[in-house]
Amino acid sequence: MAGGGGAAQDAQRKAFFEPTAKALGIKINEATVNFIQEVRLQVQSGAVSWDIVELGADDCAVGSKEGLWEPLDFNIVKTDGIDPKLVGKDWVGYFYYSTVLAWNTGTVPQGMNTWADFFNVDKFPGERGVYNYPRGNLEMALLADGVEPSKLYPLDVDRAFKKLAELKPHVGVWWESGAQSAQLIKDGSVDMLEIWNGRVNAVIKDGAAAKYTFNQGILNADCIAIPKGSKHKDLAMKALAMFISPELQARFPLYIDYGPINSKAFETGVLTQEQIDANLASPKNIRNQVIVDSDWWAKNMAAMTERWNNFRQE
Repeated sequence: MAGGGGAAQDAQRKAFFEPTAKALGIKINEATVNFIQEVRLQVQSGAVSWDIVELGADDCAVGSKEGLWEPLDFNIVKTDGIDPKLVGKDWVGYFYYSTVLAWNTGTVPQGMNTWADFFNVDKFPGERGVYNYPRGNLEMALLADGVEPSKLYPLDVDRAFKKLAELKPHVGVWWESGAQSAQLIKDGSVDMLEIWNGRVNAVIKDGAAAKYTFNQGILNADCIAIPKGSKHKDLAMKALAMFISPELQARFPLYIDYGPINSKAFETGVLTQEQIDANLASPKNIRNQVIVDSDWWAKNMAAMTERWNNFRQE
């Protein structure tokens, strides 16, 4: 199993790998994967050393188009309870994280609720932090400009960049990593920012003067797939199926502030009502958020990255 490493993989080990290894009577060896290029190289060279890989959902969609994955056997892999946007013929969503609006409670005591608030520099003056990456920001800008969540895709790119241009002079920091974003809100370098929910939760628990809202959160997912040429394809299929099962998915939020990909996890009795209410993917919270369209980004990421870089340099 090649994952993204860090705290997320530590949580996966406890929630997914250890129970699956015990149930199947196997040992799950772990590796780290950072980019789809690493998987592409293994598949193209015929030297596949990984059996399951975790990537961003748009990377899984790209890999599907390139033929990098083994087809999923849906007699084994049960995907009911998983949003159809996150189920491909050869990949499936793994867990949710959300880009949320957060603010410093000392400098923004009235709080905020929408991306329109984030763009309203008259009503909410102060330094803003924005992720230096196109995905999520185009959605954020269109929501701020009044586009209905159900009508976001295909993204109106020109409209999104026009709206982002309004905000650009008020962005104090274009952050590059989750750790940097957490530090910005923790030390008060910015008054408000977009940030991954797990990162802001961690600094709040650590005493930071911050709050956030799930309203208009931009939900993205990591995914899992079996590289074409896996030496243990049949066993990997069984393990993958267990990873996304309601019973194991329900364990994941016990170890990290991310969401089960399988909505049936909330019906298992593993999580208390308090834990369910606090989770980004709970029925109450997910309906106020937007799920990123991985297929759209798989088709458009190269062009959007080039346009984003030009936008930043203008």
